[in-house]
Amino acid sequence: MTTYLLSILQGLLVTIGVSLGALIVAALLGLAGAAAKLSHHRWLNWLGDIYSTVIRGVPDLVWMLLLYFGGQILVNDIAEALGFRSGPQINPFVAGVLTIGFVYGAYMTETFRGAIMSVPKGQSEAGWAFGMSRFYTFRRMVLPQMVRFALPSFTNNWLVLLKATALVSVIGLADITNLAKQAGAAARGQIPGAAIIFMAFAGLLYLLITSISLLLLRRAEKRYSVGVKRGDF
Repeated sequence: MTTYLLSILQGLLVTIGVSLGALIVAALLGLAGAAAKLSHHRWLNWLGDIYSTVIRGVPDLVWMLLLYFGGQILVNDIAEALGFRSGPQINPFVAGVLTIGFVYGAYMTETFRGAIMSVPKGQSEAGWAFGMSRFYTFRRMVLPQMVRFALPSFTNNWLVLLKATALVSVIGLADITNLAKQAGAAARGQIPGAAIIFMAFAGLLYLLITSISLLLLRRAEKRYSVGVKRGDF
């Protein structure tokens, strides 16, 4: 049994890697989406609304299958049209990171949009009055304050994103869930209730990661809430 448990632990690094990579992609897309929805340009508002509405309205698994397998078919078709026998294979790790990041960027869009709107507009106007550019005003005045408003929803999105990484098992990536499933199938008949044992172990690993994440994010929340009355937060 020890061999199987160690093999599942190997998937821990893959799961963490996919999670952190997808979080970076989601945060960048979330900021871009929030900027689009708050823009004075109507066509940017339109793009931001379509992104956040359409992506959140389709199940994550559908996007994973569509973008990975559909993307591979598209790459092969383009390669054949150019005279090649087949196109390059899409890396499952990259596909998992980009797909999950793309999906949760829509959720981050609403998180950041609400946080930015919670910062009094007068502070930005004061920065502009002093000659600051919009980007500099956002970086030095709005961004540090919006973190406090964004952290609760950001924490929730991160926890859901982390659990959603289990979807990469359907595209063959050796994450915690995939390796636990393989271990359960390999040990069937050798260890009673092997599938349940190994999936439970996988669940404990996810719980460990989420518990550590909550601890760190709560500390960050306290740091950015210094000087703010609890009832005002």
